[in-house]
Amino acid sequence: MSHDHRKTSRYNQQFFRDWGGPGPLVVGLVAVVLTVVGIYMAFNKSIPFTNPGYEVKATFSNAVNIAVKSPVRIAGVKVGEVTDLEGSGDNTVVTFTVDGQGRPIREDASAQIRPRLFLEGNWFIDLDPGSPSSDEMPDDGSIPVSRTATSVQVDQVLGALQLPQRANFQRLLDGLGTGLNAKPTAAEDRTFEPLVKGLSGGEALNVAYLNGGKAAKGTAIVSAATLGKKPNDLGNLLRGLGRLSGKLNERQDDLKGFVQNFNTFTGALAAESDNLELTIQELGPTLQTARVSLTSLNDTLPALRGFAVAVEPGLREVPKTIRVTRPLLNQLKPLLTNKEAGGLAKILVKSTPNTAASVNSLIQLLPQLRYLGLCLSKTLVPTGSQVIADGSFGNGQKAVREFLYAAVNVAGESQNFDGNGRFGRVMPRGGQLNIGTHDTGADSTQRDLYGPASVAPLGTRPAQAALPPLDASEHCYTQAPADLNGPQAAAGGPNPVVIP
Repeated sequence: MSHDHRKTSRYNQQFFRDWGGPGPLVVGLVAVVLTVVGIYMAFNKSIPFTNPGYEVKATFSNAVNIAVKSPVRIAGVKVGEVTDLEGSGDNTVVTFTVDGQGRPIREDASAQIRPRLFLEGNWFIDLDPGSPSSDEMPDDGSIPVSRTATSVQVDQVLGALQLPQRANFQRLLDGLGTGLNAKPTAAEDRTFEPLVKGLSGGEALNVAYLNGGKAAKGTAIVSAATLGKKPNDLGNLLRGLGRLSGKLNERQDDLKGFVQNFNTFTGALAAESDNLELTIQELGPTLQTARVSLTSLNDTLPALRGFAVAVEPGLREVPKTIRVTRPLLNQLKPLLTNKEAGGLAKILVKSTPNTAASVNSLIQLLPQLRYLGLCLSKTLVPTGSQVIADGSFGNGQKAVREFLYAAVNVAGESQNFDGNGRFGRVMPRGGQLNIGTHDTGADSTQRDLYGPASVAPLGTRPAQAALPPLDASEHCYTQAPADLNGPQAAAGGPNPVVIP
């Protein structure tokens, strides 16, 4: 470690020892800000300056009793609130939010405006989320007026029940009583379940109530869950909120100043609401990733500390190593120029394709050379090593040597000793016998050849025969060596023959 680095490190350590940390005023202000933000978010149940979230529109034929901020409930549980009212002809389009616990809202959802309890006052929207088999309604979806309704008020009921209507209602109740008490006929009994056959409507309802215990048990479980995990959880929450409200009431002036400052602060945040929204969305994944990274970093610190201690002697030797290797680097620099290794590299670039093609051809040639070597060693050499048994006409030498003797003789009699060139010279000799043969050369014109001889030809070995067929699919080394003394090598008739 250099002298300047150690000096900077000691300065930083002295600075943190002299700084006593944040003062009580700063800590108090941070605590107050966090408390107020927590209270605001607890009551508002949303993050300020962000999108209101999932919204649904519903068209009502009569929405005079609903207002902005009116609650939206599903099965008695608040899941959102009304955010906007807009006239549409004789109807009213009501826009309201639905939070996560109320999702999903299906395409066949319905809504009804109902009065709240006497102590609550005002009205609320009772939302039916729809059937699970239907698709989820997209954000800013709409519930048509055909699936909305408004609860009837008491004065409307009394105004509707005039004398004819009351008479009809009496007949309705009379018919209801008859239906509950009358016994079913035999034809009706055939369509009933065995459990309620022969029972009146009231008796059948009593049987149905026997199964109400299971439903009541589920309702009791839900009601108990609303009380909290421990006894008096709900009461403790209300008492805590009361004490908090009392403390806030005692510090109204301070709270007023805080609200004004907080308003200024939130105004600044509102100007950057889009960036703040994106930041909050990325905060969760960032914290999860940072936690894993910090855990891994913490696990590597002991090993990293040991590595730093172990590498320190090596770092001290780095300057000396650089000085030692500098002459080598100076020599390597001209070596890498175009006159040296650079030029060699260019030549290799040009020659490599041809070299590769040559190697490829050589790879194809090597098996053929192997087959040639096998043919020489297993077929031609054993054939040439045989001695042709020709009686007094043979010389007792191997066939390969006889071939070489013949080559030497031909070379000797074809020497270029005069201006006539290389011609085979045969000493002519006369005789009393005339012999002849047919010229079978490639350039012959079907001529007969004649000559004198003193002795008649005895025969021709081997006998003249047609060449065997050539099979290109078979390798030479797979064939048995030719038997030079076998039946195929027997002597044949004389050629040329004596002409009478």
